Amino acid sequence: MLIPATVLTGFLGSGKTTLLKRILSESHGLKIAVIENEFGEENIDNEILVADTKEHIVQMSNGCVCCTIREDLRTTLQDLAEKKRKGELDFERVVIETTGLADPGPVAQTFFMDDEIAESFLLDAVLTLVDAKHAAQTLNDRQEARRQVGFADQIFISKSELVSPNELEALQHRLKHMNPRAPQHIVHFGEVAIDKVFDLRGFNLNTTLEIDPDFLSDGHHHHAHDEHCDHPSHHHDHAHHGDDHDHGHGHHHHHDDDVKSFVFKADRALDPAKLEDFLGAIVNIYGPRMLRYKGVLHMKGTERKVIFQGVHQLMGSDLGQAWAPGEKRTSKMVFIGIDLPKDIFQQGLEQCIS
Repeated sequence: MLIPATVLTGFLGSGKTTLLKRILSESHGLKIAVIENEFGEENIDNEILVADTKEHIVQMSNGCVCCTIREDLRTTLQDLAEKKRKGELDFERVVIETTGLADPGPVAQTFFMDDEIAESFLLDAVLTLVDAKHAAQTLNDRQEARRQVGFADQIFISKSELVSPNELEALQHRLKHMNPRAPQHIVHFGEVAIDKVFDLRGFNLNTTLEIDPDFLSDGHHHHAHDEHCDHPSHHHDHAHHGDDHDHGHGHHHHHDDDVKSFVFKADRALDPAKLEDFLGAIVNIYGPRMLRYKGVLHMKGTERKVIFQGVHQLMGSDLGQAWAPGEKRTSKMVFIGIDLPKDIFQQGLEQCIS
């Protein structure tokens, strides 16, 4: 059995430590090993760790295990897997907390690229915590924060009680455009239902492509790519034109995030050879800027759905279940990345339609 691993990322002060403390101290009956990047701004140790400094793996009162990374992630994971095999440690899953502004990409890639790690662990999901109070500012100022949103399989919004309903809605709207595939949950002080945290299968090649249906509909929400949008979290002082800002009406030129997503849909079958060539080429060129991408595809020559997904330059694909009788055969893909040239992707993909 592979050990599922969850990557926990998020803004400084977004409540990662609170959530971790809960995991490490609550009696949820789960045996979890937490790998903590010890450069964290608040170290967990003093309050709930009974730490022996020589040994960086500590058993918790509720049966969880906590270790701080002194070497690199790979060594720590191998160390844990070996201790589990030998029966020295008992745990069923791993949670990896990255430092406040780390890019979760390399962490995610470790699970795909490293054969030894892949033999023991399965990456379940990347969870991103967003602090509602400081989100607009952090997202405006820090690309790392925008990347974390783009990477997420699940987004937890904390401290929502500190902002107005309008601000919260604006933030959710903004996050949705950066990453339409991650469900958003509003949480209070780390009170997250544990089933919302584990076994999300964000990295499984499953046949669902969870995108908010609003985002795909051609209705109201389709102004994702318009230049205008009057949601407050997009506002940026230098972007206001004239004084309509003072009257609180009119569309403002919003703060255009560099991390954004777009969806490609096609009803006609795709040509496998052309698509493989095209995806290979864009991953080669834009891989470092492609955060997450996934598709469920209608391919020529197979009665089964074809699923592909990737992180940066690493892409995997698989045959899914058969198209059901009468099911509309459509290809749907979502790309999330930094300043990806939507038109190049769009034209290239259209040329792959057989």
